[in-house]
Amino acid sequence: MLAWYRDLTAKERGTMWACFGGWSLDAFDVQMYSFVIPTVIGLWGLSKGEAGLIATVTLLISSFGGWFSGTLADRFGRVKMLQITIVWYSFFTFLCAFAQNFEQLFILRALHGFGFGGEWAAGAVLMGEVIRDKYRGRGVGIVQTGWAIGWGGAALVYTAVYWLLPEALAWRVLFGIGLFPAVFVFWIRRHIEEPDIFHRQRRQVGFSHLFSAFRGEHLWTTVKVSIMVAGAQGGGYAVGIWMPTYLRTVRHFSATAAGGFLLVQILGALFGFLLGTYLSDAIGRKQTFMWSAVLSLIFILLYMFVPMGDTALLFAGVPLFMAMLMKFPPMGPFMTELFPTSVRGNAQGFCYNSGRAIGSLFPTAIGYFSQSHDLGVSIALFSAVASLLMIVTLLMLPETRGRSLEALDGATSAAPGN
Repeated sequence: MLAWYRDLTAKERGTMWACFGGWSLDAFDVQMYSFVIPTVIGLWGLSKGEAGLIATVTLLISSFGGWFSGTLADRFGRVKMLQITIVWYSFFTFLCAFAQNFEQLFILRALHGFGFGGEWAAGAVLMGEVIRDKYRGRGVGIVQTGWAIGWGGAALVYTAVYWLLPEALAWRVLFGIGLFPAVFVFWIRRHIEEPDIFHRQRRQVGFSHLFSAFRGEHLWTTVKVSIMVAGAQGGGYAVGIWMPTYLRTVRHFSATAAGGFLLVQILGALFGFLLGTYLSDAIGRKQTFMWSAVLSLIFILLYMFVPMGDTALLFAGVPLFMAMLMKFPPMGPFMTELFPTSVRGNAQGFCYNSGRAIGSLFPTAIGYFSQSHDLGVSIALFSAVASLLMIVTLLMLPETRGRSLEALDGATSAAPGN
């Protein structure tokens, strides 16, 4: 199982762990808001719809951040944009600690989203180009597991801070800790270099532009992948953002009990990332996506509609989060293998983050829908719709496992009109 890791070069391993750290810290910062939703609702008298709107604007603006960052990564380099985006989202997470009302937090979370979306676009392309074809699925998949690590870290810090401090102060301290990821940039500057294929293609082809992903042969692929990602992201956000509130307001858990409960479910997410990492190379990107979508649809309906006590709910969350998160490890390699190097950052940044933008509507929809319906029913309904959207779109997309990036660049250069 680990022989592939020993076969990686020093550059491949170093880049993998740099991107793993960036993605972990990204998750650490962005997931903080999901934990403080009940607090800001109580302190500021927000409706669930308004609380969901703050989550949505973060994700919506992140789509533009990813698109711009991907385009700039094609022009100036993947590593440089990775550093800039990490500093950006860390700084605006820190500023959230000083928000005094809904409007200020809304603006600061929107600005945070710009860097949050950009980090994935730069890091995923960097990883996809550095790791060789044979190990790309596993390498990029390991990076995606960083989301569970960062999410778990946020849950641990949340539990500790809320245990030590009064709730009215604890949420501000939690956001203040979000400045920590910026320190990681110093390590990246010293240890990570640009991929060789990036340098070669920049000399031969030149720069991409903001709409490179919409040129003739790329347009339909860009549209289909964006819709597929929207289903994947929408289902994840529906559960991930609203689960802490569901546990506290519907199941009536305390803040610390909810944090401990979520840690077990996040462990399920980690297993899901690892399973998706293995399946991505074993059965292919497309089949891994399909199994994840189908199982997510089944498990969310069971979780929300089958009566169960707290202990049963705890264990039921493990397969739910496994199924939901196993779809993300193949995302990076799948998109890397669909687009040539000259437009890869632009296309991958747009597809993943436009999907995130559409998916970002789900938390707000749940917030407003749950004002007249049960929150658990609302989460289940929109999660099911997201899974169905993903399943339908997957039927129109190809399998990419094993594609050579050099061969893909050669085929694109030889195509008419290039």
